[in-house]
Amino acid sequence: DVIDGMAKALSSLGLYMVLVFFAAQFVAFFRWSNLGTICAVSGAELLQSWNLTGPEVFLPFILMCCFVNLMLGSASAQWAITAPIFVPMLMSIGYSPQVIQAAYRIGDSTTNIITPMMSYFGLILAFAMRYDKKLGIGTLVSTMIPYSICFLIGWVILFYVWVFVLGLPVGPGTPTYYSPGG
Repeated sequence: DVIDGMAKALSSLGLYMVLVFFAAQFVAFFRWSNLGTICAVSGAELLQSWNLTGPEVFLPFILMCCFVNLMLGSASAQWAITAPIFVPMLMSIGYSPQVIQAAYRIGDSTTNIITPMMSYFGLILAFAMRYDKKLGIGTLVSTMIPYSICFLIGWVILFYVWVFVLGLPVGPGTPTYYSPGG
């Protein structure tokens, strides 16, 4: 009975193990090929050539995180894929990793409710179906899109006001700007 109970408890980890396996393979490939570093350096040079090194660089980054989140629901897997490219890229134009991660969290969190890839989406759908038996995935997503957009706009405004207008740190003792090489 103990062995059967343990097997049932661990069987639910199968999906997570598969996800982590492929995320680890992707990260290992990036490390082995130096593709992340190449993309980061090329991206930083491109941003500098476009003169896109001010705070406005975070809006496309946040929107890109929103888009990636629609296809890859796991925040840790998404961070494992995007961080090796975007953290060094944005650090090279002068922003601290903490500010980059705060911007990433805005993009990741605001579209969670509209992606069926989110791990709790089925649970949310089941609870919503208690109140409306005809509710489906499309109805739930279309109902939540205005909320997702409002949260995105609100968080982006709060981020810019907090970090760039008021100059407040995103964490204890965290600088907003990073000086490459020193």
